[in-house]
This record gives sequence, C-alpha cells and structure tokens, in this order.
Amino acid sequence: MRREDIQNVLAKYLPHNAVETCADWLIGYKVKLKITRSRASRYGDYTSPTHNSGHLITINHNLNKYFFLLTLIHELAHLLCHEKYHRAISPHGMQWKNEFIRLLDPVSERKFFPPDLVHAISRYMNNPAASSCSDINLMRALKKYDEGEKKNIYHLEDLPEHSVFGLADEKKRRHYRKGEKLRKRFRCMEIRSGNEYLVSPVAEVELIEMPKTEQKKVVQLTVF
Repeated sequence: MRREDIQNVLAKYLPHNAVETCADWLIGYKVKLKITRSRASRYGDYTSPTHNSGHLITINHNLNKYFFLLTLIHELAHLLCHEKYHRAISPHGMQWKNEFIRLLDPVSERKFFPPDLVHAISRYMNNPAASSCSDINLMRALKKYDEGEKKNIYHLEDLPEHSVFGLADEKKRRHYRKGEKLRKRFRCMEIRSGNEYLVSPVAEVELIEMPKTEQKKVVQLTVF
C-alpha cells in the first residue's frame, strides 16, 4: 500500500496532525492495521508475526480520534516489546510501560492531544495499566470527544441500581441487571442465565428498563 493511501485511511480516524507520524510508525515497523467492528471486550489488540504474516494491529472503528490514537500507541508498545524481548516478559509489565511512555513522548511534544486529555494521560502514565479503560478518569476524558449523541445510551454509572440494560457494543444481545458497586466495577447479573459479571462504570449501555422505584418518581414528576 502506498504511503499516500495509508495516510488517507488514517485521516479518517486520527487527529489530522498525528497522521504523518502514525504513518511513519506503520510503515517503519511494517504493520498491517485492520479496522474492525466494535468489540465489547477490547478496543484494540496486537498479534505478533507468524510464518506467513507480519505484525497485525486491530482497532475498533467507532473510537473517537483521540481514543483511536491512544489505542494505536498502546498496541505499538506491544509490538516493540515483541521485537526486543519476544515472549519472555509480562504483557503489561515494566518493559511495556517503558515503550508506551517512549512512544507518547513525541506525541506530547507535538500536541496531538488537547490540554484536558494531556492532563488525564499524564495521570494515567504514573502507572499505565493493561487497558486505558481501567482508568475511569481517563475514560471519562476520552468519552467527551465522542461525536454526536447516542440515543438511549448511557454510562453504567449513570443508571440507578437494579436498572436493566444491554451492553451497547455486545454483538449477542443480552440483558443485565445492575447491582452493587465493588471496588472498581459494578456487579451485574445476566438475567437469562443468572451469571454474574463485573462491568466498568463507564461502559456504554442501552437502558432497557428503569427500576420500579425510579419509574414511580418519573410518574410523580409528570403529574406534578
């Protein structure tokens, strides 16, 4: 694929001033970038080369441009770790954190992120985790740049306890009931099976049914 074609594709998903740098990375590291459907379990991933394919990075198509850029950097850090250490390290250990920080340095200098995201990312970089979605403050900052309003879509933390909801990005439509908040996530029960899951407070969910106590409040507000 020609450089011009690569940049044309990237321009649809990245901040305009980051396109050239990201094209340099993809070409320099010989990466195949695949834009995928939205996935509830991940925003992107990296697959190391095999005997008949090279480096592969996949990223969800529906991320906003800053979320897409941060996810690309996250996965490129995995690539660099594979090149240097192969499989002899922890996936998100100190080596990965160092590569992630090193890739972010030129990004910060060239101001590819707006000031509020720079602040949120700086806090996150004190101890970057396996996924940016594990940092609630960073996720809130990133979500502010989603384009357009999504009808009936909320963050799970905004719904009252016992609400019934579906995960917005889940391909197989299942209904869950929101339960108590544990240390970082909400305990939720999948209604049909009774299985319990821990769901992020900032997961995008589709409201199916408000708890009856909340429905009564809505009726009272309507009447009076």
